[in-house]
Amino acid sequence: MKHFDNNSLLVIVITFILFTLALFTTGFTHALFLEAGVFLVSVKLIMMAYHSSVRAEHMEKELKEIKTLLEKAQKDNVN
Repeated sequence: MKHFDNNSLLVIVITFILFTLALFTTGFTHALFLEAGVFLVSVKLIMMAYHSSVRAEHMEKELKEIKTLLEKAQKDNVN
């Protein structure tokens, strides 16, 4: 859960609550497909945000490794 900030968790909870309420208020009619579509779009956006967060963390780690190697090479060249 470290990739989700408080705002993302709030959006997830609100989206799930609204979807559940929509199921009970509209029933299992053709409107269910519209509600399910909106819910799936929200889930997809959340998944994309999570994936972006993981990738950014991975890239940050790699950049730190590169920086460390460059600093080490620079120190070796000075000596």
